[in-house]
Amino acid sequence: MATLVRWLLTLLARLPLPVLQSLGALLGHLTYRASRGYRARLNDNLKASKICQTYQVLPGLVKQAAGETGKGAVELAIAWCRSPEAIARLVKRCEGWEHVEASLARGHGIVFVTPHLGSYDIAGRYISHRLPFGLTAMYRPPKLAWLEPVMNAGRARGNGKTAPATGAGVRTLMKALKSGEATIILPDQVPGNGEGVWAPFFGRPAYTMTLVPRLAQVDKVDVLMFVGERLPRGQGFAVHIRPMAASFSGDREADAAVLNREVERLIREFPAQYLWSYNRYKCPAGVDAPAQPEVSR
Repeated sequence: MATLVRWLLTLLARLPLPVLQSLGALLGHLTYRASRGYRARLNDNLKASKICQTYQVLPGLVKQAAGETGKGAVELAIAWCRSPEAIARLVKRCEGWEHVEASLARGHGIVFVTPHLGSYDIAGRYISHRLPFGLTAMYRPPKLAWLEPVMNAGRARGNGKTAPATGAGVRTLMKALKSGEATIILPDQVPGNGEGVWAPFFGRPAYTMTLVPRLAQVDKVDVLMFVGERLPRGQGFAVHIRPMAASFSGDREADAAVLNREVERLIREFPAQYLWSYNRYKCPAGVDAPAQPEVSR
């Protein structure tokens, strides 16, 4: 199966970006129509976020989000199979690289943080291509075991490295950061038992990782938020990099809330490009459900 998937991804990666994204949008819309669970979660998460002010606007944004999610799925072929140089050429502009240069000048390690928003894999490959050292991406092993070597082979190229979301993986990140290198983390992945706390995310409690605030407390480490915006009509991508608007305090619950607000801020800029179908509000095995607020009488 892994060989077949590699062959298919390589074939897709050869397509021009506008053609590939058109196929992805079609795939996204077909999946939306065919899967009741996918459709329900996308609608529920987007509606609950209150990003849409009226129900007249919601259907249009739902349709956009389904198409953008499909584009993101097929863009993995580019991120995993095209050369770093070819991927870099797809990024038409990068805003905020001066923040990276400032960290490099100080000799600090960098934690790059991006949610499931836009083309985060392509943006990560672009950042990796521009850095003078390795960029370690933390990942959660996929449920399909045969997919893991395909994914790692696609990401561990050039300056790219990978580390699983395990204790050993965290130690790998710590070592890289203390050496003045960089890492990428997706902060809206649901962590395992003991690796997170409940914090509000678009007004609902979401089990949120505590790893990013922990890494931010390491000496000589900077945290930078980024997003790989998908430009319209297959024109390419724009990478936006910026420091956090708020600081972490060391309090687990408060820091998780700060992290989620930073993520929300990015999503509100590009709402159609967020992975609204992700089960962000699930309760991991072994974790107590969040306390329900008391209803006043």
